[in-house]
Amino acid sequence: MPWSMRDKTCIVGIGETEYTPWGQQRRSEFQLACEATLKACEDAGLPVEQVDGICGYSDDRNNGCRIATALGIPQLRFNNMFWGGGGGGAAGNVGNAMMAVYSGMANYVIAFRALAQGQFSRFGQSGAGPRVQGDGAHSAPFALMNPVHNYALQTRRHMHEYGTTEDHLCNISLASYKHAQRNPRAVMYGRPLTRELYHKSRYISEPLHLYDCCQETDGSAAVLVTTPERARDLKQRPVYLMAAAQGTGPRQGAFAGNKPNFATANFSETARDLWARAGIEPKDVQVAQVYENMTGMVLMSIEDHGFCKRGEGGPFTEGGRLEHKDVAEKGAPNAGKLPINTSGGNLAEAYTHGLELVNEAVRQMRGTSTCQVEGAEICLVAAGPGVAPVSDLIVRR
Repeated sequence: MPWSMRDKTCIVGIGETEYTPWGQQRRSEFQLACEATLKACEDAGLPVEQVDGICGYSDDRNNGCRIATALGIPQLRFNNMFWGGGGGGAAGNVGNAMMAVYSGMANYVIAFRALAQGQFSRFGQSGAGPRVQGDGAHSAPFALMNPVHNYALQTRRHMHEYGTTEDHLCNISLASYKHAQRNPRAVMYGRPLTRELYHKSRYISEPLHLYDCCQETDGSAAVLVTTPERARDLKQRPVYLMAAAQGTGPRQGAFAGNKPNFATANFSETARDLWARAGIEPKDVQVAQVYENMTGMVLMSIEDHGFCKRGEGGPFTEGGRLEHKDVAEKGAPNAGKLPINTSGGNLAEAYTHGLELVNEAVRQMRGTSTCQVEGAEICLVAAGPGVAPVSDLIVRR
């Protein structure tokens, strides 16, 4: 087996604030980050003063040193930010915490994400600026102004090459929304989605409908990472971190049209490392949390991780496969074979750049999810697809 940190670290606490539609949160982004951190420590039964590492991602505006100061942490030994914006670092953030604990650089590390789009600005909204640089210099002149435009192109290519349909994308949306109806924390709790409603909804960027796109919400989530030895003195049963991986394939940092593997989610190489480090295969996973920026990218992420072959992601979604067996239609032939996003995910629970998916993975392994998969022993967390770098995480009971 290649170099591995399998089971050398664990998650012992999770915390989250209330999730609200963007602009409705009365607390600042910094207050949200502090609250989620405190709740993760409370969940673990650890005084916050013992935290000595803080990891962020997605160009988070909340510096760990400032959080440590506000919470009275006497010494911060590790303060880290995963490179890149968006949700590509949702699992890599926790992976960085793993490495800090495993190497001895810190003893108790918080991995967090805080988002208050009402305080700052909406991530999904495009706007004019005095200059454009990087990818935008190649895309903005052609009216590709925000992520949904790029992902719509990639989804359309997948449809062209493999016969994927909008109904396949609908299957992903329905799974997340059905799961959210069992989760009172979810922003879309009490707002069920039907196939008819999905197809009647407006296009945001063809072929992506309104319900193909992640929410825009405010809130914060955090997890606490330490060693199994230290976990013995804490309140919760540890959830073991089997493996983490991060990185990118060739030329994935280029403008979308110049990527050699256009109809993919950029996970092929990273997923290969992940499975090798964990010493397992996709067939060993009973439940998965797969970041939904847009449903087409979820489908490509499923392919990249080897749950089905390239181009077979559309049919893979059929028959209730991605839904918990208790919410799937009666008689659905594949019901519950690989439930995803069991809290509602970015589409229907909340959009916290994917850290809330790690919390749900922990709940599944603890047996406390509102949509608990019976007998689940291993859960995959696949972070934001289609960006560079991407990251992955596997946890076990």
